[in-house]
Amino acid sequence: MKAVVCERPFELDVRTRPIPVRAPGEVLLRMRRIGLCGTDYHIFAGNQPYLSYPRIMGHELAAEVVEADPESILVPGQVVTLNPYLACGDCIACRKDKPNCCTRIEVLGVHKDGGMCEYLAVPESAVVPAGALDLDQAAMVEFLAVGAHAVRRGDTRAGDRTLVVGAGPIGIAVALFARAVGADITLIDVSDRRLGYARDAIGIDRTIVADDRLDEALEQLTDGDGFDLVFDATGNAKAMERGFGRVAHGGSYVLVSIVKQDITFSDPEFHKREMRLIGSRNATRDDFATVIAAIERGEIPTDAIKTHAFPLDEAPRRLPELIADQGAVLKAIATV
Repeated sequence: MKAVVCERPFELDVRTRPIPVRAPGEVLLRMRRIGLCGTDYHIFAGNQPYLSYPRIMGHELAAEVVEADPESILVPGQVVTLNPYLACGDCIACRKDKPNCCTRIEVLGVHKDGGMCEYLAVPESAVVPAGALDLDQAAMVEFLAVGAHAVRRGDTRAGDRTLVVGAGPIGIAVALFARAVGADITLIDVSDRRLGYARDAIGIDRTIVADDRLDEALEQLTDGDGFDLVFDATGNAKAMERGFGRVAHGGSYVLVSIVKQDITFSDPEFHKREMRLIGSRNATRDDFATVIAAIERGEIPTDAIKTHAFPLDEAPRRLPELIADQGAVLKAIATV
């Protein structure tokens, strides 16, 4: 089979690999769609903190079932998505029903080879039937589930004055699911182009460019109180640090993005606000179910979210182009 392999930073090639052999308890899948995300861009650029090379990237996946165990509920030709967070099942996090932060987690496309290939064999527990979703929609479930999980982690409620920092795919996902529970959403980003698309195509009404006037605009918007909830989806350490000062007294700060370096904050400010600082990692199968149901109900504008598409074997050429023009890219999907 063909596979797109990141041999080392900035080197992506189409290689020939053996078709995997399914073991008992696994499902052999024919890959059909791969969504590209910030993790893939970071892997390509050499700044993903949990990775060794060479690596087949790809964890936002849609596939068709080829073969499963005889007693499986999965049938050949069935459209599925994948929960790429493979948990050990018995560590402290798994025992607490938090497999998304398993101490020995293996993420497809990060810790082990992912879906930028023609065939993939995975544990059946990782395979999620896609219901009525089409292949493009099935490839969007994972990143939307990350946003849905963050909203759940933040205990987001109707009326919460909510700031989402970063208008990339994860930030958009957070904004959509926070809005779905009735939160009052403000979306900020350094890119006016991204914000314009979020406003005009996705329907996020209140957007503010993160420029020299941002602090004044946010202060006026909240009468100086700050936000009940702040979500960071930037992957930028300085932006993450600035977010602490935008949380209201008694509010919560949810860090959805991750960076390699340390981040710092003012301890006196943190304590006097009795702020909750919350990490949000990956997503669970329940979050996948939430997303699939929302798409089936027509609540997620998937046609607008998909902005770019190309055949998988063009990835070595197209990936650098997507990185260079990220202001115009919301979700790129490679077709197998």
